[in-house]
Amino acid sequence: MSSTAYIAGVGVISAIGNNVPEHLAAFEREEASMGEITMLDTIYHGKIPVAEVKLKNNELANMTGMPPDISRTTLLSLVAAQEALTDAGIPDLNKLRTGFVSANTVGGMDKSEDFFIDFIKDNSKGKLKNVYDHECGSVTEIVAEKLGLKDYMTTISTACSSSANAIFYGARLIKNDVLDVVVAGGTDALTKFTLNGFNTLMILDPEFCKPFDEHRQGLNLGEGAGYVVLVSDKVAKTLNKAPYCKLSGYNNSNDAYHQTASSPDGTGSYLAMKGALEKSGLRPSDIDYINLHGTGTPNNDSAEGTAITRVFDPKYPPVSSTKSFTGHTLGASGGVEAVFSVLAIKNGLIYPNLRFEIRMTELPFQPETKFRKGQNITHVMSNSFGFGGNCTSLIFSKI
Repeated sequence: MSSTAYIAGVGVISAIGNNVPEHLAAFEREEASMGEITMLDTIYHGKIPVAEVKLKNNELANMTGMPPDISRTTLLSLVAAQEALTDAGIPDLNKLRTGFVSANTVGGMDKSEDFFIDFIKDNSKGKLKNVYDHECGSVTEIVAEKLGLKDYMTTISTACSSSANAIFYGARLIKNDVLDVVVAGGTDALTKFTLNGFNTLMILDPEFCKPFDEHRQGLNLGEGAGYVVLVSDKVAKTLNKAPYCKLSGYNNSNDAYHQTASSPDGTGSYLAMKGALEKSGLRPSDIDYINLHGTGTPNNDSAEGTAITRVFDPKYPPVSSTKSFTGHTLGASGGVEAVFSVLAIKNGLIYPNLRFEIRMTELPFQPETKFRKGQNITHVMSNSFGFGGNCTSLIFSKI
């Protein structure tokens, strides 16, 4: 048994950067990367902003050594997971029990969409290889094989809490002595299906999103991938550098209020945060920063804000939504924001909530608006709340 799951490596790709250093530079510049749609063939060109990774599939393929006709979801996953594993620098990895717990919500849908364009016109046409890796688990299998993570792999798909759930499941595998090393997180690429679906729900902002603002109108869809490398006590002692931090608390709850909306009183969010604090043995006053789920939709921000008030009143830690930089990366968001949380501890950072202007009427607190470094950050909470009321909070703590 391992008493602790340590974070030994991190990797991330999103609209604001292709690796960890590029993300840190973008945060310091307070520079988001939403813009017009360039990758998708859609009727929403020039109408809906998105946060795209600034690399085409052939460029991602060159980075990963994979064929360019593989799904974009897979390519993004491999870029971030490989960075995390390289960053960890684990000696004799092939002698350890290793696993890959990866999350996504779209699978290879970007390639499936290409197939159906031809197939609908003529049902004898369409490249069948474009639908071969359609399902979510295929992405995980391809990346695990490429990375040589051989002992265990599984895919989690619980909407926007997917990769947060992947991370704490990975920690449980280590704590229960099933594995020594787990690469955990998630990935998602933009697809027409996703864009059309969220537009149908009428929760997309036609401008750049402004989470937790009184006049917020919705979210901006993004894409990317984020992974952490979790290791046991035994492995942590063999590393050439100290682990970043540890995963001290985690909890998943489900209020089952609605298929897509959060409960107005934030029941699921409240239970997730409360449970994570109890697991970590911490008090609300111990949390130094909260990376909000903060999508920018009226319902989500109100529910999360209400839950934070229930947990933290009267003393609120600094809070912000990094989705104001990256957009909402859906199944990848928990992994992407876990990386940001780990970096906040490592580098003493508070991230700004871009474009915030007016505090929400019903809340007694507001998000941070300026990038701050050199802060004393010991415990960070990262929230990821998904459709169906599937809510997860993670707590990362300095060692």
